Amino acid sequence: MIDADEATLEAALLRKQLSQHNYLYYTQDNPSIPDVEYDRLLRRLQQIERAYPELQEIDSPTQRIGGEPLKEFKAVFHIAPMLSLDNAFDDEELVDFHHRVTERLKYQGKLSYVCEPKLDGVAVSLLYKNGILVRGGTRGDGLVGEDITDNVRTIHSVPLRLKTDTPPNLLEVRGEVYLPKIGFEKINHEARLNDEKIFVNPRNAAAGSLRQLDSKITASRPLEMSVYSLGKIEGQDCPATHIKTLKMLESWGFLVNPYTEVVEGINLCADYYLKIFEARDSLPYEIDGIVFKVNAFSYQQRLGSIAKAPRWAIARKFPAQEEITCLEAVEFQVGRTGAITPVARLKPVFVGGVTVSNASLHNQDEIRRLNIRIGDSVIVRRAGDVIPQIVKVILEKRPISAKEIIFPVRCPECDSLAIQVDGEATIRCSGGLVCSAQRKQAIKHFASRKAMDVDGLGEKLVDQLVDQELISSVDDLYRLDIDQLSKLERMGQKSAENLLSALEASKITTFPRFLYSLGIREIGDATSLSLAQHFKNLEALQDSSLEGLMNVSDVGPVAAGFIHRFFSQMENIEVVRKLLGIGICWPKSTLDKKKPLPLFGQIWVLTGGMEAMGRPEAKEKLQILGAKVAGSVSLNTDCVVVGAAAGSKLKKANELNIKVIDESTLMQLFRQNNLL
Repeated sequence: MIDADEATLEAALLRKQLSQHNYLYYTQDNPSIPDVEYDRLLRRLQQIERAYPELQEIDSPTQRIGGEPLKEFKAVFHIAPMLSLDNAFDDEELVDFHHRVTERLKYQGKLSYVCEPKLDGVAVSLLYKNGILVRGGTRGDGLVGEDITDNVRTIHSVPLRLKTDTPPNLLEVRGEVYLPKIGFEKINHEARLNDEKIFVNPRNAAAGSLRQLDSKITASRPLEMSVYSLGKIEGQDCPATHIKTLKMLESWGFLVNPYTEVVEGINLCADYYLKIFEARDSLPYEIDGIVFKVNAFSYQQRLGSIAKAPRWAIARKFPAQEEITCLEAVEFQVGRTGAITPVARLKPVFVGGVTVSNASLHNQDEIRRLNIRIGDSVIVRRAGDVIPQIVKVILEKRPISAKEIIFPVRCPECDSLAIQVDGEATIRCSGGLVCSAQRKQAIKHFASRKAMDVDGLGEKLVDQLVDQELISSVDDLYRLDIDQLSKLERMGQKSAENLLSALEASKITTFPRFLYSLGIREIGDATSLSLAQHFKNLEALQDSSLEGLMNVSDVGPVAAGFIHRFFSQMENIEVVRKLLGIGICWPKSTLDKKKPLPLFGQIWVLTGGMEAMGRPEAKEKLQILGAKVAGSVSLNTDCVVVGAAAGSKLKKANELNIKVIDESTLMQLFRQNNLL
């Protein structure tokens, strides 16, 4: 073996040679030596580093092989937030984006945009100090991600050392880690041979590969990374445009998508979209759209961001992916409101990134519109995470044996008569509380957080209580005893006592919560609040006519019909009577009925941690006082309530000179209006 001085010189030379060959192969797609020669150089460097461990450096090509498994991922705090993108789903929305940009900039003429294929992978951040890769992190929530440094080091298109003699002191870049189609097929083929889990799509495979605690597994996956933006740079000037920044990053050894282009004007953006869409299937990787970015950084800074998305960029999504399959059967499911919904059972087909075997047929009108029959060949569409839908029947392929879809005349769950209300396409079970499908869902809704908020009464426990016939209606919950509960599976004495205490505590509620808990169709928590504020008491609501109900804000003819029908049925009136008889009650509002609500028409925002009460409760009380509670601060905001660790919303409120109060002042407001 050579001596230490010779080893130092040879190792440095090998590292330089291997890094250059790696760059030519993975970034430039232009290898200058055969693979066998690359492997020979790499083995030689490994031999030297084993003999002289002190020569091993963190940017050595040997570090791409993977190290010892981690026990867990550490948190990574991004230097600058990793924002998400707003979406445009057609050319009109893309043009609307352009108009918003030019109007805000007061720009006339053709604006320069950078067009980039939107890779279907995982967003990551890379941090370099003095040209050396020191950290890699997932996007996470945009502010905090997971430290995947060991894993990103195994990706050959990620430079371990920047290709420049004058690197910046600090550089943070963002990009997409993805799995090329051929690599995806390879690992799934190997998984099938070894009877292991098959990845659904390349994106899931990339995400799963990046989140391996054992970086050797990540190293075995042919991942790639393409950079698309600069997060932070220190110690060196940043170019004036996005495209020049990408060129700079490319010269430093990063992979930049070769289809990236600069165009002038929104019309050419649309042309670029069509060009890439037509080439989509021939690309070596999956893409789900195109990203358009305003090129000039000065304009980007003027445009700024809203919430978690920049105003200067948008993703134009590709249309839904479609496949042909066979409708093998139709089953009917009963929902919480009694709606009987036809569900298509399909011959499994891979579409939109997942294997689809079911799709909703909605109702009789949809079935008639589609002219669909059992046995038909159908086109199934799945857009993003949207529920799959049947969009067309291929009539020329209809077999002679195709059968008409016949709706049941009786409920498939309880055999009660199925009815159809005039003007509705939906057919419903008339069984109400005798229908097991509705009963479980009604009880779960009744106990949910926005309703009676019964802590500890989860879905599985409700299923047990109904299945064992301990309860058949919501009022039965308050007749449960310790012996019944403690005998249930995974329900000990202490848990039973806690549930009974939670049920007892839930008896003291609010009028809006009680209305919401009844599960009346079309009546959400906001409408329940409007009803409570308008009628003040349950008796007035029950006695109201249809016309009286439609005088309430947020209540139209359809919702009014459901409310009126609910309180016209003796079964429902009896359940309400039992609940009130058990002791459910709410304090009457002491607000002066002759005076307008003190916060009527105002927009309030809550931010930071609340100590005296939870934010949902504070929001509810503000709504009782007439305020609308928004999730973000704008010029229309009237007041911002700040709790512990308030962040960007407080900053924006100060910038816009909006009134800010603390939690103690809010509690004083509630006390003044007898809400505490």
